[in-house]
Amino acid sequence: MPGDPDPVYVRARGVLLDALEALGEHRHAVVLVGAQAIYLQTGEGDIAVAPYTTDADLALNPAVLADDPRLDALMRGAGFVPAPDQIGTWIGAHRVPIDLLVPEAVSGPGRRAARLGTHGDHVARKSRGLEAALLDNVATTIGAFEEDDHRRFEVAVAGPSALLVAKLHKITDRQSSPRRLDDKDALDVYRLLQAVPTADFVVGTGRLLDDPLSREVTQEALVHLELLFATMEGPGSQMAARAVGSLEDPATIAASCAALASDLLVAARRQAYTNLV
Repeated sequence: MPGDPDPVYVRARGVLLDALEALGEHRHAVVLVGAQAIYLQTGEGDIAVAPYTTDADLALNPAVLADDPRLDALMRGAGFVPAPDQIGTWIGAHRVPIDLLVPEAVSGPGRRAARLGTHGDHVARKSRGLEAALLDNVATTIGAFEEDDHRRFEVAVAGPSALLVAKLHKITDRQSSPRRLDDKDALDVYRLLQAVPTADFVVGTGRLLDDPLSREVTQEALVHLELLFATMEGPGSQMAARAVGSLEDPATIAASCAALASDLLVAARRQAYTNLV
């Protein structure tokens, strides 16, 4: 990307590497999701707003997570402190939060806390929509932005289709709590729609619809996409327009969201019809 990343984003990447280092032999059970994964998939993109995030999100796959060493001991040993008001959030250096998340479908009973056997019920929290990330991901080597930090770790990074599903669920989940909404989440959806060819999304979502683990959340995500982004007046399109501020024309961003979302929905339905014939 041109120029230097935002200093807050630089710190967030450093703390992400702290978490990956701390998790050690459990890294094979981790998938990077959220904004940092989106920026790895899309790069700078053709948007005046530079990639920016203050945190990092890691999805855990309980099916391949070993019983030992305990996750909480590893995180605490690396200097992370559990947030007092949010299960699964760990506060690292510079007060950067790391969220340990488990897809709802594989997280056990209960409402918020993920049940992780020997690791306990307070180390990670449930998140609906991340099921797709367990299926759609690719091993990627991640390094620091700082020249004097030479750490590099290979970790699975969620693919574009999985990231789109997860973001659409996140925005929809927060619609009922406006104070929790962040316009940047909608701009991240726009980044994905703009950077990734529609045909690639059709293939990716098609695979997710074929798998029982991700089928339901992907079907829901396509409904969310239509409600949030398929028109200029949709809540998602308007959020993305607000997120660019004065750096771009908000009406152009809203129109682009609507056009890209509509193209994907039409193509996805056409493919689904073709598969049925």
